[in-house]
Amino acid sequence: MNIFYRPKYLSDTTQFINELKAKNPQMATGQVEGRALLWNKSLDRDALSGFGAARVSQKPYVYQTTPK
Repeated sequence: MNIFYRPKYLSDTTQFINELKAKNPQMATGQVEGRALLWNKSLDRDALSGFGAARVSQKPYVYQTTPK
């Protein structure tokens, strides 16, 4: 046995999540479907290039006022 061995510690939150996943094995597929619904989007390259062309350059110091 290693002299630096520590008993495996699992927080209450980790234990809860492990129990929840054990009770609901279909949760993993639901997470994948939810991620695909919200985050995995195809990009419109023409729109992105248009957004880049329409971008207005920012002043070096945003809060500086121009004298009148």
